[in-house]
Amino acid sequence: MGSWLDGPRARTSTGPDDYAGARLGLPREGPGSLGRFGRRLVALLVDWAMCLLVASLVLGFRYGDGDGSDGLRPLLVLLVENVVLLATLGSTFGQRLVGLQLRRLDGGRPGLLPVVVRSVLLCIAVPALVWDRDGRGLHDKAAGTMLLRTGGRASAPDGADGADGGGR
Repeated sequence: MGSWLDGPRARTSTGPDDYAGARLGLPREGPGSLGRFGRRLVALLVDWAMCLLVASLVLGFRYGDGDGSDGLRPLLVLLVENVVLLATLGSTFGQRLVGLQLRRLDGGRPGLLPVVVRSVLLCIAVPALVWDRDGRGLHDKAAGTMLLRTGGRASAPDGADGADGGGR
């Protein structure tokens, strides 16, 4: 599964130098490798569940109530959670749980502006659903960031981190 942005040079072979993150000089797997789709999805689902809980307990959000704009409350909580936690800790609760951390392409910690850009684009959703050959979403490309696996193997389900090397 890929995107139309993969273009004519889309990954067609599975040679030793053809894996998500190879073009970025990252290891194939283990600490420092790109977080694969399954791991990122689990992290997002954990964050979304927590944001729904916070929105309902703190902001009085209930599905089916209001004029529809009420549904933006959990999204606003997700935006705030991402900006605050990524700018300070480098990972959200869900990302920490599954062993991911946000980094700049040079390996450093991203500043506030890239975190805000990435978080806003994540909340729009479409940029996060379009990937490049390395499995990085447009939101990460625009912010110059990448989600990397950390040293500790967290509780991602077997195969959820794309252990097959496909990254998708």
